[in-house]
Amino acid sequence: MPPILAFLRLIRWPNLVFIAITQWLVYFCLYRPLAESQSDGINDLRIFWWILASVLIAAAGYVINDYFDINIDEVNRPQRQVVDKLISRRWAMFWHLSMSLAGLGCTALAVRWESHAYLFFANIACVIALWLYSTHLKKTLLVGNILIALLTSWTVWVIFLSQFSWAELFEAPNASRQKLIRIVLLYTVFSFVITLIREAVKDMEDRIGDARAGCRTLPIVWGFPAAKIYTAVWTVVLIGMLLIVHAYVLPFGWWLASLYALSALIAPLVIFLSRLIPAQKQEEFADLSKILKWVMLAGILSILFFYFLL
Repeated sequence: MPPILAFLRLIRWPNLVFIAITQWLVYFCLYRPLAESQSDGINDLRIFWWILASVLIAAAGYVINDYFDINIDEVNRPQRQVVDKLISRRWAMFWHLSMSLAGLGCTALAVRWESHAYLFFANIACVIALWLYSTHLKKTLLVGNILIALLTSWTVWVIFLSQFSWAELFEAPNASRQKLIRIVLLYTVFSFVITLIREAVKDMEDRIGDARAGCRTLPIVWGFPAAKIYTAVWTVVLIGMLLIVHAYVLPFGWWLASLYALSALIAPLVIFLSRLIPAQKQEEFADLSKILKWVMLAGILSILFFYFLL
């Protein structure tokens, strides 16, 4: 495999594209229209730096995770292993450190230091959290799953926070700002819950290698039936949340958005739920994970409806 393709596999480039699309949509399709903000070259440039910072920090996280997962990947994903086969450990560490520092450099360029300095330190915390996840926390029951879910939802929330000072956040919002806050919270919660579900599925998919590495994940500690019940409960919660949102938008006559929600979000989750209970093989959990990836993508792309309908 050519080095560039090995590197792209290492940094999970489709996931990075997903992060960039998510943050771009939050800014251009939610913040701009609902905050009634006009085009501002300086602010648009700051958003570019925010997106690049998020992509670089996430890429660094994927690299360090693979660095510490060599023994696990030799069991779970030998055909997809990159570190120690296609890229040396030394180069993997180099790329992790380089992209982490570059991500923090982009954050420094994006931050309004007079009002948002705390966001720079928040991204430092993200870099540290990804390191701790890879070295220790992913082996701890639920802690690693919750941390990844929080970091995923942070990619949505940070764009919102970057646009308002603390004084603006706590002042009485106008109608447009209230809509913006509700919608951003909706997508933040969506990202958190769907990531919790996907992390649980990955734990069940990777149980053999995780067990050999001494990980204390859901299926290892609680057993398969309990892990499936946990995952099913969160899936039902997410379906219920989507149905509530669906019922809320129906009176506005958003029929196309309603059809999209039913076919691209709720129906795949119902299919996922029906296949979760009988699943036993690693390939079956891999297929379930693919369904969840689609739901995540479809969920984020639904932001486009708010841009055109609000």
